[in-house]
Amino acid sequence: MTALDQNAILERLRSVEGPDGKGDIVSLGLVSDILIHGGKVMFSITVDAARANALEPLREKAAAAVRNLEGVESALVILTAEHKAGAAGASRPAAPPSSPAAHPPRPAPTRPSASGKPGIPGVAAIIAVASGKGGVGKSTTAVNIALGLAANGLKVGLLDADIYGPSVPRLLGLSGRPEAIEGRTLKPMEAYGIKAMSMGFLVEEETPMIWRGPMVMSAITQMLREVAWAPLDILVVDMPPGTGDAQLTMAQQVPLAGAVIVSTPQDLALIDARKGLAMFKKVDVPLLGIVENMSYFVAPDTGARYDIFGHGGAKREAERLGVPFLGEVPLEMIIRETSDSGRPVTATSPEGPHARVYKDIAAKIWATVSGGAGARPAPRIVIE
Repeated sequence: MTALDQNAILERLRSVEGPDGKGDIVSLGLVSDILIHGGKVMFSITVDAARANALEPLREKAAAAVRNLEGVESALVILTAEHKAGAAGASRPAAPPSSPAAHPPRPAPTRPSASGKPGIPGVAAIIAVASGKGGVGKSTTAVNIALGLAANGLKVGLLDADIYGPSVPRLLGLSGRPEAIEGRTLKPMEAYGIKAMSMGFLVEEETPMIWRGPMVMSAITQMLREVAWAPLDILVVDMPPGTGDAQLTMAQQVPLAGAVIVSTPQDLALIDARKGLAMFKKVDVPLLGIVENMSYFVAPDTGARYDIFGHGGAKREAERLGVPFLGEVPLEMIIRETSDSGRPVTATSPEGPHARVYKDIAAKIWATVSGGAGARPAPRIVIE
């Protein structure tokens, strides 16, 4: 049995001709970031961004070559593009050309985008849930907002765009691998009435994702455009913390209806939240509102309230910036316990007080996104 290592992978890839039929992709130095975990293999091929669509057959040949190697169970191959900073559109990993068989039928029209960015067929609106830093409970909030939207009668999808630290599989209690349908298109996993996709379904939980920025951007693009999301009223995207490649990819690739910022009340978290606000302003994404997570703690034995991280900081920040304040989520054991066990509180205790908080937040978001009664346009942000 051939040992499955980088040398074996490279040797097999020497059989794949380069983009112009000259040499091979290994000798030309196009293969990088090889990651092997058990029988799963991932690597990238660097190509000219302008030729990404035309070179899709090259990606497929490389994937097929590695899949035929003894010991390989699956191969994930991503086209990446090196580009000059500031080159308009050069950083966008291209999706394969659309065809009638590439996507499920669109049961509802996708809303036209004033930005001219192509939407996802059959998905009426896309929103991002983001935070300026990690550790503020963004993923837990994103999952429960998605479930709150579903509880309010909407068809909802949840995309885990946190490539380096995917949490959605654990939060929804999902495991296994997505089923491939229609060639490269993946069928999303489902739990509690919502569709979900995450890099966590494609690699083991303990596997570190040691990827460069272009690979992250390409992976997010593929999970957006090569998953059978339709039909959806709204797709919730759980963004990674911070202001990096993933956020730029989302802003460049799809017409975001808006972003929700999650923060805890203390000043340190709010400093980073402001950076997130400023980033969305720069990429022309409207802000749907701010959620104050871990807002307060009520002792279960005495009923006494404790503002462990302070209180009201996110609300004051929203008022200062003139953006909606969506609500306060308390710091509660039940939210942590149900999240860790893959049984989110909004789904498993739908009539409880914590679920009501998330459903109220979801209702406010949808009112703005859909232009419902009493909604006002999502504001643009001015950072002083």
